[in-house]
Amino acid sequence: MGLRSVSPGRAFVLVVCFVLASVVPGQALTFVPESFSSVAKAARPVVVNIFSTRVVRVPGSTGDPVEDFFRQFFGPGLPYRAQRQQSLGSGFIISSDGFIVTNAHVVALAQQIRVRLATREEYEAKIVGVDQKTDIALLKIRPKNPLPTAKLGDSDTLEVGDWVVAVGNPFGLASTVTAGIVSAKDRVIGAGPYDDFIQTDASINPGNSGGPLLNLRGEVVGINSAILSRTGGSIGIGFAIPINLAKKVIDELRQHGRVIRGWLGVAIQDVTPDMVESFGLDRPRGALVVEVEPESPADRAGIRRGDVIVEFNGSPIEESRQLSARIAELPVGRSASLVLLRDGKERYLTVTIAESPEEAQLGGAMRGGARAWGLVLTDLTPQLAARFRIPRNVRGAMIREILPGSPADRSGLQPGDVIRQVDRTPVSSAAACERELARAGDSVLLLVQRGQASGYELLERGNDEP
Repeated sequence: MGLRSVSPGRAFVLVVCFVLASVVPGQALTFVPESFSSVAKAARPVVVNIFSTRVVRVPGSTGDPVEDFFRQFFGPGLPYRAQRQQSLGSGFIISSDGFIVTNAHVVALAQQIRVRLATREEYEAKIVGVDQKTDIALLKIRPKNPLPTAKLGDSDTLEVGDWVVAVGNPFGLASTVTAGIVSAKDRVIGAGPYDDFIQTDASINPGNSGGPLLNLRGEVVGINSAILSRTGGSIGIGFAIPINLAKKVIDELRQHGRVIRGWLGVAIQDVTPDMVESFGLDRPRGALVVEVEPESPADRAGIRRGDVIVEFNGSPIEESRQLSARIAELPVGRSASLVLLRDGKERYLTVTIAESPEEAQLGGAMRGGARAWGLVLTDLTPQLAARFRIPRNVRGAMIREILPGSPADRSGLQPGDVIRQVDRTPVSSAAACERELARAGDSVLLLVQRGQASGYELLERGNDEP
């Protein structure tokens, strides 16, 4: 687990103090706290253990004759059998009535989520919303009594070298507390389009994901999210999502169940030093437009491939990620001004920000796609229709497999059934069915064809959910 001995830790502290003394002579030193116990006591009641169960497909046969038939059509990659997989994570309580923040990857494609409080009480949890682009998820439980809540701090006040404390459940070891410093800020690690991580050497391990990173006042300043490791354990390079970024996402998830971001409709990249002369720049700066989506706000405003956007709404753009973040922050329908360079000349344009067509589907896809309902789908082909005696005029998505323990498994659905409607919306393919299932709420009404007969089937996420 990468446990550290005491003596190297003391040596490290002495080195840090010595360096600080040499760099800032004459200033008062902030010494290492004698104890982090006050932070730990404040944090433990608000940190939770999260157990998520998902069903994955692994090689192997179930001996089902229907499976044998599907194997004829889907090649040597079959047979598969469904297997339950459990994962552990952490989270923290942000409201007394049971809203809990965690990482999106902790609850990805989960059929069941259980939350264990510090009191050892356990509750079934519901996903309120998921934002995959920032790896943040909001859960809800129905507690018997009001819960203690975490105090959210201001991550913008963090400085490199500040002490921080990570609390979570690494390897299932509940309420584990580790301490370290802020090693760096504004880290880009390729996790998503809005990377802006806090780097810390506080020990973060598998199971810590979703837990809080706290300052010495016990305020949450980050959400522990990722580590850089060759072994899977901590080597002192961990990353947390700044809480100021997370606050906006949490508010959107709570209000809408998803994050509504501004969208321009361009693919962009940084300008590298070797491109400076070609684009008429004095130095590497701006966001280079690589693609413009047809009928997008950028297309309608006249932005072209090869333009370099150097200013957006009065703020200079030094690198492409700054532009992505500023566009995302704007409300849909808002107008924005930008300055771009084209053929070495400045041009001034105004664009009206829209919402990405795909953004509207991302929040629901993780909580409500076909696999979340326990369904593996395929297109209805003439061969499959003939084998299962489906009338020729029927269109829809055929159920290829039902995952055990899922809402579909609790229903009367069977492999070979054809889903014709999802919540009264006709579907003509597996992809169309996936999209409609992703939009569904806590229950979904399906029109199903079985052989020559048809009927309705209601799927529900579970009676125990809040």
